[in-house]
Amino acid sequence: MTSTVELPLWLFVLILLFAVVTFASHFLFPSVRWFFRRRLERVVARLNERLERPIQPFKLARRYDMIQRLIYDPEVSQAIVEHAAASGTPENVAFEEARRYAREIVPSFSASAYFGFAIRAARFLSNAFYRVRLGHHDEEALKAIDAEATVVFVMNHRSNMDYVLVTYLAAQRSALSYAVGEWARVWPLSRLIRAMGAYFIRRKSRNDLYRRVLARYVHLATEAGVTQAMFPEGGLSLTGKLMPPKLGLLKYIADGMGEGTRDVVFVPVALNYDRVLEDRILLGAVHRPHRRFEASISMIAAKTLKQLWLRATGRYHKFGYAAVSFGLPLSLRDFSTQRTGDVTVPLGRELMKRIGEVVPVLPVPMVAWICQDGAARTRAEVELALSTLIEEVPHAHIHLPRNNRDYAAEVGLRQLTERGILILTGDSYSLNPEEEELCRFYANSIRHLLPRNNPKDSAPAKEISALAKS
Repeated sequence: MTSTVELPLWLFVLILLFAVVTFASHFLFPSVRWFFRRRLERVVARLNERLERPIQPFKLARRYDMIQRLIYDPEVSQAIVEHAAASGTPENVAFEEARRYAREIVPSFSASAYFGFAIRAARFLSNAFYRVRLGHHDEEALKAIDAEATVVFVMNHRSNMDYVLVTYLAAQRSALSYAVGEWARVWPLSRLIRAMGAYFIRRKSRNDLYRRVLARYVHLATEAGVTQAMFPEGGLSLTGKLMPPKLGLLKYIADGMGEGTRDVVFVPVALNYDRVLEDRILLGAVHRPHRRFEASISMIAAKTLKQLWLRATGRYHKFGYAAVSFGLPLSLRDFSTQRTGDVTVPLGRELMKRIGEVVPVLPVPMVAWICQDGAARTRAEVELALSTLIEEVPHAHIHLPRNNRDYAAEVGLRQLTERGILILTGDSYSLNPEEEELCRFYANSIRHLLPRNNPKDSAPAKEISALAKS
């Protein structure tokens, strides 16, 4: 027992390393985790004192625990059995497949990352790129929402900046849990987005087991009162128009409504921009097979470096105005009691209608609408046309910079001319034939609000009227 044992140095180091890891995992790490857990709980308690809708315990659960809870849920277990029988695979294989889906979906929310980094980054980026304006919002209606209800912000999808803007403007209300698509699953972006509380969805998955796991997660989060944010259109608008709703997530939420469950209140949110950062990429996708985006890392890096260089040399200009409006909240319980059967389709239509009604009308979309017919106009003629347009939409939420019509015309004309969409010849502005589609892209953002249509457009704007039919 007391004899000496000789060991090679590398083996001694390896044994020592295993001993350190074992000690840390059994004695040190639990204490460290307990310390940081207590600290996190105190931070969250302070945050909840100033948030209108406190962060729910469900959102703070450890990711591992949430994954275990999801895959052992009775409904998911039943889905696993059915999937194994239908596909002819062993149940343990189907179980591992469900576990993989759960790991893909479940977020890993960090309050410190969200309120310490994300909010500050969102504020900085929003104000660096745009002159941000909060449009229509009924503060009393928003505050009147039942404190026990689950709030779901439903938004039109114009740009990837939508996430940033709404996160910034909703910072005093709650931490939002976004439903994000496949684009956000790229490492290391995926880890940051999970820390923000977002959950990933495969928008075009036809796998029934995946849909059942996703539906159950959405139901659990909704029943737990987690404040969520989603884009009913299912993706970015490639033409600038409002698109019909995709009903998947709405159906999962509506199907979870039952006796004794929380009410779900949808808050319509409408966004609009004087310049969409990805406008040319979106338009390019319209003409490609499967509507794929042509945006490489090198392209994004080049554009970022260009903007940094412009800022460093004092030639940087913001991209105009960005505005966000909040529409009339809709209670799912009240909506469901007025109808029989599946309410998903009328619910989607009603939400898109409410979003469309509060879309902010900004200078560039207005001037683009006026000039899309290709006729040459002087600035005075554009100002007159702008007055006529404003009179035609008295109930629209129009943002006039400095509350001045002439200045709004100047902003719109300057932005479109600098980008080569309009050409200034003498004292007249005319549409650049090569940029006609881009001009229409911005005009389309307010097309559904206008009672008249451009003569060059043969089909009237039926988007909102169609969505309004139930």
